[in-house]
Amino acid sequence: MDSQRLETALKSEFGGTEPERRAVARAARDLADSGRPSRDRGHGLTVPGVIKHLGDAPDDSSLVDRWNWWLGALDVAYGGYDEFTVRFVEGDEQPGLRR
Repeated sequence: MDSQRLETALKSEFGGTEPERRAVARAARDLADSGRPSRDRGHGLTVPGVIKHLGDAPDDSSLVDRWNWWLGALDVAYGGYDEFTVRFVEGDEQPGLRR
């Protein structure tokens, strides 16, 4: 997973702040490195794939909400994805659990 390429694609498709894009890209890289998507879904994460899945989230969702929405769906389908959700974004005025 190319984090820089993903951050650029996230900015283009969904906007969000730089810290949000960095947090989602880091979570995506960690998820890819875990090998879980390959084991569960038969293929690894790609930048176009992540963008497509995040695009399926409700339209009014923030970038972090889109990521967590998708990870929630993966967690329901396969289990074990909750650890890759984004719970804190550096620079948030109100850190805590992100939905």
